[in-house]
Amino acid sequence: MDWCRDLRNPARGKASVVVAIGNFDGFHLGHQQLIKTLKARSRELSLKSTVVTFEPHPQTYFQPDIRLNRLSSVREKLELFRDYGVERVIALRFNEQLASLSADDFVRKYLVESLSASHVVVGYDFGFGEGRSGTAESLQALGDTYGFGVSRVAAVSIDGEKIGSSRVREALQIGDLALAARLLGRPYAISGRVLYGDQRGRTWGFPTANLLVERHNPPLRGVFAVEVEGVAEGLLPGVANLGFRPTVGGDRLLLEVHLINFSGIFYGDRVRVIFRKRIRAETKFDSFDALKEQIRKDTLAAAAWLTENQPTV
Repeated sequence: MDWCRDLRNPARGKASVVVAIGNFDGFHLGHQQLIKTLKARSRELSLKSTVVTFEPHPQTYFQPDIRLNRLSSVREKLELFRDYGVERVIALRFNEQLASLSADDFVRKYLVESLSASHVVVGYDFGFGEGRSGTAESLQALGDTYGFGVSRVAAVSIDGEKIGSSRVREALQIGDLALAARLLGRPYAISGRVLYGDQRGRTWGFPTANLLVERHNPPLRGVFAVEVEGVAEGLLPGVANLGFRPTVGGDRLLLEVHLINFSGIFYGDRVRVIFRKRIRAETKFDSFDALKEQIRKDTLAAAAWLTENQPTV
């Protein structure tokens, strides 16, 4: 899969493409349906499947004082596109210049002049251009003007409610990992590279793999039963804390994972932490001894839950 950060050169004389547009944060079942439609249209037209997305997330630009709980990092999003067979991804910089483009100028500049789009796929609630003045209906009209077709993908629902990134965030915030997995079509997971920590857990008999996640600020907090991919063959059971470690005076959002009955060293490795069950909220303890005892209990609880439930996906 090819990907690029911006589009600078016009596509005149180049082959046309089929384009899907969206933020795709979390890549939930609704997003997946949109990509399935993209691929179907690409096959029908024998054209390259292309995704146009935005970084940073537009909400971050419009509400800079509110930290968005991202469901996926940029790299995770790209990996999901690759796994679903997308051939090319363009991550446009969402800045003042892009935000101020009219709907017509956005279509002309990016879809027509830069990509030479033959067909465009969007979601049911798609909005674009300055102030989201453009809609799926106006996109269809612009397609008639510029010569490309438009597919509008209907909402996907579970339990009578539409699936959206906000609904996934809400499920994760309350610790409902089962609902989040249903909305995503897979268990929620965070990927990252293992960093060197303060080694405190190792001296307590609970060595941890540390992943810094403050940049995309995932929406869940607490202690979890997890499985970890990327350390050894298959999935390894573990217990994880996602938070600020108030007992030890932590000031960065950190994902700490203790692998149960595993003693290897894997600093620098990229791993995937799959969240299976929320055990409790993050708590500030009165002493290190109290914290160590709670970690022991959390480890036993995580091991027991993983053994009893034996997740396979």
